[in-house]
Amino acid sequence: MLRILDAKTGETVPAAPARRALTRVEAHASGYDLTALRVLLTTDLLLRALEIGGTPVLPLLTAERHQAELHAAATTLGIRPFEDGRDLSSGLGEAQVVHVAADGVTVPGPDVTVTVAPASGPDADVLNQLADPAVLRLALLDAPRGTAVHLGAGALDAAGRRLGRLRQSVAHWAHSPSRPVPEKIRGRLRDAWEDDLDVPGVLAVLRWMENQPEIPDGARFETCAHADRLLALDLTRDLGRFA
Repeated sequence: MLRILDAKTGETVPAAPARRALTRVEAHASGYDLTALRVLLTTDLLLRALEIGGTPVLPLLTAERHQAELHAAATTLGIRPFEDGRDLSSGLGEAQVVHVAADGVTVPGPDVTVTVAPASGPDADVLNQLADPAVLRLALLDAPRGTAVHLGAGALDAAGRRLGRLRQSVAHWAHSPSRPVPEKIRGRLRDAWEDDLDVPGVLAVLRWMENQPEIPDGARFETCAHADRLLALDLTRDLGRFA
């Protein structure tokens, strides 16, 4: 069961107490910058993790400004489309409501709130300069959401090289006969993302797997495809490009 830290109580709670009941996840963006993109990305991860567990979700975006820019950036980053929170604020009979906001943003009411530490570096328009926006997605995923991130000089280049190497490995592994995801690895991935969305933990499992010679290449491929349901880094993009 996915459990998340509720910033209002300081306690870890189920993200969806009723597994098959609708859960509303509402992102709160107070501007258009890297911190706002990190809020949207964290919301997307929560939505994906809930859906993997079989929970239906309703994604909403509440922002006083920059609505068009935020929606466009979400699409570019591979984030699920949001409904406008102002239009659906009355609720639709959901069993749970989870808010996602930057540190310091006050969300009224008793609902569960997930907070995200700030991100700094280039402005949000860097998305328009990247040949592959998944590079920014990986750079922001690589640190715990409660830790402030600064994308200094070279950070995006490093993330791009890392993503390229992983995609190349996935494309190479795809040439081998398919094998199921080993249960030990599946369990480690699930334990990571169900533990307060520990995405750096998920990435660490993939790095560990690369160095285990006993794991067949076909199982490595299926493991990355499975993890990409959460990560959304398009890890299978280069299939067929490498012999």
